[in-house]
Amino acid sequence: MLMGLCGGICAGKSSIASYLTQEHQFKRIHLARTSATPAVEKSASVPFPQQPPAGRDHTFADVDALLEFVTLRWRERWVTTDIWDDHVVDALLRRPFFLLVSVDAPVSVRWRRFSDRCAASQLTPPSLEDFVLRNDAYLFAPGTGLAALFQRAQLKLLNSTTSLDSLYAALKSIDLASEARLRPTWDQYFMRLADLAAHRSNCMKRRVGCVVVREKRVISTGYNGTPRGMTNCNEGGCPRCNNLSSGGVGLSTCLCLHAEENALLEAGRDRIGERSILYCNTCPCLTCSVKITQVGISEVVYNQSYMVDTKTAAIFAESGVRLRQFSPPGEGLIDLALGASPGPISDSEDMNKVEDVREIFDNSNFIRPLS
Repeated sequence: MLMGLCGGICAGKSSIASYLTQEHQFKRIHLARTSATPAVEKSASVPFPQQPPAGRDHTFADVDALLEFVTLRWRERWVTTDIWDDHVVDALLRRPFFLLVSVDAPVSVRWRRFSDRCAASQLTPPSLEDFVLRNDAYLFAPGTGLAALFQRAQLKLLNSTTSLDSLYAALKSIDLASEARLRPTWDQYFMRLADLAAHRSNCMKRRVGCVVVREKRVISTGYNGTPRGMTNCNEGGCPRCNNLSSGGVGLSTCLCLHAEENALLEAGRDRIGERSILYCNTCPCLTCSVKITQVGISEVVYNQSYMVDTKTAAIFAESGVRLRQFSPPGEGLIDLALGASPGPISDSEDMNKVEDVREIFDNSNFIRPLS
């Protein structure tokens, strides 16, 4: 695994790299800059130079040499903060073992960090205005600004933490070093497909997507909306969804098929067979749970809870359908200052007992983490 960290001045790149080396046995790897370092970076990085000192181990003259070295050692863990330009990012992103992470923080927070570093080295810190001008040049100067690179990161961290201890605790809570960020597990893979299917939803109330899988092969997908041939819900086709009906009210007048219903109708009982798993980005309702049981689904995996009635869990428990929640690792923008978020329920955790399910459904941790 090779992780690249990029970010603004004093965003926390080096601190995160140190966390990875101390807590997860990553090794630092360095890439020399082939072009001249912009003057703003020289001034902005004092008293901590961006360029690695000559002679340091694992320092490479160009990105091709770095990649050749890491490719032969891809099972080891490496981290670099030397993300210089689009050429470097293009080369690194072609490899399946590379993860690009951007780090940012409010400019006032970064200025205070920079001022503290200057004071520790007995240097005069810049004013906030001067620091903002340096920061703008560092990020947005034509030809050398790095802001565009940060937008290409697969994971974006907002680091407004106030201490190394709080930063390290937050990084631990999101499992930054998880290999699943490189190659999704089967649960992640199929849940992403369910999320993708949800984007086809035309229901005005909620986007829901579903995938039916057997032996790690997709049998069918579904999303919620009005039946084929009818006006789409988002075009006025379902009067109930297009008024202000609250959740759970007037369901008998709803014309929309649920995502699970569409997936089951598409597949049919013969194709579903035994040992099929239904992935849904939202926990099935009572009506869908009965149909899921009837067609022979052996397991239901969901991400978000949805007004969960314990009768749904009871139906699955009585019929021998395993029910579990899976929440993928956080993606997109993650605010580290928010602290630890609830982790996913283990794949091995048995949820067939109604009593256990009721206890879990009453737990507020079923709110989906921000991703």
